[in-house]
Order: sequence, then C-alpha cells, then structure tokens
Amino acid sequence: MHAPCHDTISPYPLKIFSGSSHPELAKKIAQYLDVPVGLNRTTRLPDGEIHVIIDEVVRGHDIFFVQTGFDPVNRHLMETFLYLDAFHRASAHSVTVILPYYPYARQERMSKGREAISAKVVAHLLESMHMDRLICVDIHTRAIQGFFNVPVDLLSAIPLMAQYFMRPEFDNCAIVAPDLGIAKLAGKFAKMVGKPLVIIEKNRLNFEETEVVNIIGDIQGRQPIVIDDVIAGGSILKQIDALYDKGAVGKTYFAITHPVLLPRAVKLLDADERIEKLITTDSIPLTAERMSPKVEVLSIAPLLGDVIQDIYTGRSISPRMLWA
Repeated sequence: MHAPCHDTISPYPLKIFSGSSHPELAKKIAQYLDVPVGLNRTTRLPDGEIHVIIDEVVRGHDIFFVQTGFDPVNRHLMETFLYLDAFHRASAHSVTVILPYYPYARQERMSKGREAISAKVVAHLLESMHMDRLICVDIHTRAIQGFFNVPVDLLSAIPLMAQYFMRPEFDNCAIVAPDLGIAKLAGKFAKMVGKPLVIIEKNRLNFEETEVVNIIGDIQGRQPIVIDDVIAGGSILKQIDALYDKGAVGKTYFAITHPVLLPRAVKLLDADERIEKLITTDSIPLTAERMSPKVEVLSIAPLLGDVIQDIYTGRSISPRMLWA
C-alpha cells in the first residue's frame, strides 16, 4: 500500500476511473494510491453501439482514466472518446488518459503511398475529445509524442524488468535488441544490468514475417535476453535461430513490455524448448487463451501510481521517465 494522495497542493479532488479494457490494472493503481475507483458504466447495446455514463459527481475533479489499446481495439477506443466527452460535459477540471499500450503505434508513418498514418489519427481524435494529458508506457515510436499538442508522458517498464535480471543467475547473459529500432532502449537496459549488447539486423517481409540479415555484437558463449516493446504474432520468437547459429548458450529469456500474444505466438512460445521465460507486464490483460506457464507478469501499477501522484502534487516526473 502506498501513501494516500491527501494534503496535496492541488485544490481539485483526485478520481481514478476505468474503461472496460483493463479494470484490474485500474484497481491495482487505486489500491496503491489508497483511493477508490470511480463509479461508471459501459453498456453495449443490441445494435452494436456503446453507451457510457458516470455514476458520481466529477465537477471540478482531476480525472485519471485508465484504458489500454487492446482487442477489441476500436471498441475500446470509441469507449474512451465517449468517456472523454462525458467527463467534459460533467465539468471535470482535467482528464488524463492512462493508455499503457498505445493503439496503432506501429502505424506511425507512411511506408508506401496512399497509407493512413493511423497513430496520428488516434492522437487527433483523443485531443479533439478534450483530453488534457496522456500517459503511455514503452510506446513503439517516441515520435508519436509529436502528434499531440497536449502533454504526453512516455514512461518505460525497462527499469522494472532490468531489476529482474540483476540476479547472479544472469551473470553470463547478453542483452539482445531484435531490430535496430529498439537498439537504443536495449542499450539502456544493457547498461542498467551491466551486460553486453547484441543487435539483430532484420528485414520485414510483411506484417507477420521478418528475416535476419546480420548479428551485430558477440553472443558467443552467452545466454540471450531479448528486449522489445511488444510481442504479437511471435516473429520475434523465431529470431533466436540466428543467435544459436552464432554460438549462444543456455535458454533464452524475453523481456517484452506489452504481451499482445496472439494464439500462434503462444504456441511458438510453448513449443520451443530453447525459450525459458517471457517476462512481461500487465499493460494488457492476459486472458487464459493467451497465457502460458512460461509467462511471468510484473505489474506497472506502482509506476503509474507514482506518476499520478507526482502529476497531482505538482512534482517532476522526469526521474520516472527513461529517455531513449
């Protein structure tokens, strides 16, 4: 239990509300801060529409609304827009959206002509619905922050997972970045745990397949710890072939913040005896069909709770941010 959010410098009461995507995370954050979860309801109507209502007074309150960009992504996004409208019409003082997993983050640019920049569309819609601030965790591309005109706090679960790998049993490991895009973040992880960095250079063939073209660094005789922001279809699980071809030893660990874990990824994870564990977070709820005995979940509720308290009390959150 954390110290309660009382006697703050803010004259506006603090309230935490949850969308329907991840009420468990909202409850953990509220318990950490020793505040109740706000009363609200989402109803899915027979014709496919969504109805939302806030069941308590929020006039003049600072609202922290917890939602995450998980399947069904579009329904959860629409729910978020409706709650933002409801809070605005109920005269809330401010609304901060806590979106640990930012939806459409991997569609942040045009790689071909006539494509939508979907991450930008999400940003525009959130702002247009009177969102005052956004909090995300290990967003796929930091440049998405520039799509917004409101404050966007980009947090990282890397320090939390790095602490896990500081145990003596991991003394002979190397930190592996599965592509060049994650190399800087993996480098910070490697520095935290005091291990060498190895980078996999790959080509993306399509949305689901990649091919390894080069290994940068020395994995010979070392156990791999593969770092990434998200695991979905499991292409990252297939890349360890190249590591063992270059002399990796022992069983591979994965440290990945967002466990989208489509069914084929779970099958790959369970079937490969070279994979020891996937260390992940509760940024996305893990349903039974997306769970495996090899998955270990670390909670980001304390990280988010501390940031909420810092924002609410006017303290700097910079020490909690990992600049990559």
